[in-house]
Amino acid sequence: MPKGVYKIPFPINEPVKSYAPGSPEKEELLKAYKALYDQKAIDIPMYIGSHEVRTENKRPLITPHEHAKVIAHYNYGSKENVVAAIDAALEARERWAQLSWEHRASIFLKAADLLAGPFRAKMNAATMLAQSKNAFQAEIDAACELIDFLRFNVAYMQQIYQDQPGSLPGMWNRMEYRPLEGFVFALTPFNFTSIAANLSVAPALMGNVVVWKPAETQIYSAQVIMELFQAAGVPPGVINMVTASGQEMGDVIFKHPQFAGIHFTGSTSVFKSLWKEIGNNIDIYKSYPRIVGETGGKDFIVAHHSANPLEVATAITRGAFEFQGQKCSAASRGYIPKSIWPAVKEKIVADLKSFKMGSPDNFSNFINAVIDKKAFTKISGYIDYIKEQKDAEIIAGGNYDGSVGYFIEPTVVVTTNPKFRTMCEEIFGPIMTIFVYEDELWADTLHLVNETSEYALTGAILSNDRYAIDQATRVLENAAGNFYINDKPTGAVVGQQPFGGARGSGTNDKAGSYLNLLRWVSPRTIKETFNPPSDYKYPFLG
Repeated sequence: MPKGVYKIPFPINEPVKSYAPGSPEKEELLKAYKALYDQKAIDIPMYIGSHEVRTENKRPLITPHEHAKVIAHYNYGSKENVVAAIDAALEARERWAQLSWEHRASIFLKAADLLAGPFRAKMNAATMLAQSKNAFQAEIDAACELIDFLRFNVAYMQQIYQDQPGSLPGMWNRMEYRPLEGFVFALTPFNFTSIAANLSVAPALMGNVVVWKPAETQIYSAQVIMELFQAAGVPPGVINMVTASGQEMGDVIFKHPQFAGIHFTGSTSVFKSLWKEIGNNIDIYKSYPRIVGETGGKDFIVAHHSANPLEVATAITRGAFEFQGQKCSAASRGYIPKSIWPAVKEKIVADLKSFKMGSPDNFSNFINAVIDKKAFTKISGYIDYIKEQKDAEIIAGGNYDGSVGYFIEPTVVVTTNPKFRTMCEEIFGPIMTIFVYEDELWADTLHLVNETSEYALTGAILSNDRYAIDQATRVLENAAGNFYINDKPTGAVVGQQPFGGARGSGTNDKAGSYLNLLRWVSPRTIKETFNPPSDYKYPFLG
């Protein structure tokens, strides 16, 4: 038990390094990238308890911008490995749950400092190589955001523990924030290394044990995450990484009586199917499982006629095309008034012409490859569809080439149909569709924005008219969990813009805030009475 009321170091957001020409961080990162690229393909194990588990079923991992390059093989697991991971987690649970909170805090604060220092270049380089992120996108994700998650989560944990009930004379009320009874399943995406780590870290920090399945296209940087956890002193069995099929993992995990919760980021369709599976098995579980998910988005930018056209265009080119549009928050539909559209269009077309595309080790490349062949086929299929339609026109981009890497040009589409397919469906790639509306239909357009998509993750309003901003904020109240005024709809920072959305975009439990951590505890209220009554009779009976 703690023998003091400890104050953790006050968290501040990790400064983003510039990687400018001649900077020491650029030299270090390129050296780390080259080292990973040049080394023989590594063998990535599963991490189950204290063991590194390997199988005969080795599967290749490639780099998206050079898909002939095999950088690793991972070990494909079975149901037996999933069972072993659950057993290892439950074996570790008692000691981990009983460990005083300051020791859990110390482990993850150490992980943050290790990542800010000796692990930074390797984590960023692994993300660049295996997920095809440029240096800046890797830095704000794999380094800074993950460091922030680690540090701020500790501060939020302390904030939660300090939230105690009041007490009247003669009694003492207190609140315990217990970890969940069982294990948590973390199912994580390819697009953010920081999210992949945090979906395991957040429950573990609160005293839970975790079985983690990373996306297959993120396993390479997941290996570095596990190395970081080990270096920081996360005990064996607290976080177990298993690389098996989703079907086999689900068959075991969702039928286990000690399944206590799922921390998920991924597609809306998968999340809905998991929710149904959990509901069908509800009688099996010892407790009602916590279901926490951040899912899809069809994120919008809506401009008012008072907006600065250059600012609107920049919000589109950055918000839609950074990391090839493979962000849940990426802008993919825009609503631009007719009066400013010519200026916005001119700037967008010029910006896209200036984009360079290629490997992330060339720092002049703003655009890199999409994650894999499946994504390439899906996104290029949308482009082919657009080219065949009479109510849509591609004004920039529209080409793709998968011969060497999975490269797709950032593509801007203008449609006369506000319910055009690419205005409604999540693409998860570098396609931005714009509907140009008559200025006087501003109010109608806001309602159109609100009603077009099943999602409600992020959105942005650009305007220099405060009444218009107020109107948009009210009409679009439920259209985005993260709402931006005069900015792009991406780039949420831990501790500043807690992230998450509702409707088809998830449970809105706000990663990067105390709200998310509250989902991973089960509070217990304790009332202690100092002078208990010794007779049942109340005064009114006299």
